[in-house]
Amino acid sequence: MTKSTVTQNGPNPQSFKICRLYFWPHLATPTNPLNDFFILPMKLSVRPLFSLLLLIVFAATLSCRTAVRHSLSLIEFEKRMLVPPPKPVFNATLLKYAADDVGGAQAKKEVEQLLDGNFASLGRYRSFATWRRFNHHDARARTSAGYPVMLRSPQFYRYWSEFRRLLSEWSRNRRFQPDIMLDLVRLVKNPIDGKNGTEGSSEEKRYSSCAVVGNSGILLKSNHGALIDSHEVVIRLNNARIEAFVGKVGSKTNISFVNSNILHLCARRNGCFCHPYGQNVPIIMYICQPAHFFDYAICNVSHKAPLLVTDLRLDVLSARIVKYYSLKRFGEETGKSFDEWGAAHDAAMFHYSSGMQAIMLALGICDKVSIFGFGKSESAKHHYHTNQKAELRLHDYEAEYAFYHDLVERPQVIPFFSEKFKIPPVVIYQ
Repeated sequence: MTKSTVTQNGPNPQSFKICRLYFWPHLATPTNPLNDFFILPMKLSVRPLFSLLLLIVFAATLSCRTAVRHSLSLIEFEKRMLVPPPKPVFNATLLKYAADDVGGAQAKKEVEQLLDGNFASLGRYRSFATWRRFNHHDARARTSAGYPVMLRSPQFYRYWSEFRRLLSEWSRNRRFQPDIMLDLVRLVKNPIDGKNGTEGSSEEKRYSSCAVVGNSGILLKSNHGALIDSHEVVIRLNNARIEAFVGKVGSKTNISFVNSNILHLCARRNGCFCHPYGQNVPIIMYICQPAHFFDYAICNVSHKAPLLVTDLRLDVLSARIVKYYSLKRFGEETGKSFDEWGAAHDAAMFHYSSGMQAIMLALGICDKVSIFGFGKSESAKHHYHTNQKAELRLHDYEAEYAFYHDLVERPQVIPFFSEKFKIPPVVIYQ
């Protein structure tokens, strides 16, 4: 009988060392206990090394999988960047109606009359031709039939010559050319920078950020003044007052954007004063009436900062975009034919607002555009600085708001822009 069994008097002393091997449950059951007893120290030394190797293999595998996933993600991202998003499908009929320049023929006729010196058709815009400072009566000066003659001063003819030159050059650009957005840096920013002595090394460089400040009464409900002034360039509209509203609208002004009706009023003041933001602030305006070029000819002589007129190609582009959104809104809300839009909006007088074209200007000269003071509410005044509550009928503000929304959310659905032109990021602050 072997001595490995336990006797009644207790364990056998000779078998104690062998039985101790079975107290480690994680070891495999040895076939030869004595051999395993002497091999045990070598197993204990190899086991940590084997675990370390397994850990290294696991880490390498995990790293490879992560690298592969990252590479696949990059490839997928590059594919998305290389493959342009699908182009929107525009309503051809809507585009056709939006492109119809209803007032084009009448505008051309009016320009021709002005170039010929005929002001009889201007109605209330018959202004400079009857200014007293340019005209006087001489009792001795009469026609062959004996009628008195109104004589004009030499100064009038100097301005008249300049007026005809400016009007002729401006009117030749009445055409649709969407690439005009790519030329606004040269036409607008570079002259302003050159006058200020801040012209950059690159003629194509745009302003880093621009704030276009509208005149809506909703500005009184917020305190955006400091945020507005933090932009590189601040554009204000139609000489809106900023005194007593600095906390709401800011105090900084780099460009004053006006319609020519504003300049027409300024031209009647001594020194053609039209500088509520300072005489060194550039003025950019779009022409409401061609006769206002005479006001421009007068004021440009005394203006220290640049006094620029928007290119008529930008005016045409702005008009098409606004009319497109107005037609689209009219069709969706009324279900009527586009033919009936003209009667509802007085097509011959329909026009974009000053704010809309100021935003169009900013899109061409700024890397980032922030919009303030555009919108309305029932409790807000139409203008923050006046008591006016009614809107002008010749504008479709709701259509323009839809355009601004698409600038922020869906710029790809805006028609008439050139494919070469990239719309910069736009943010609207309410």
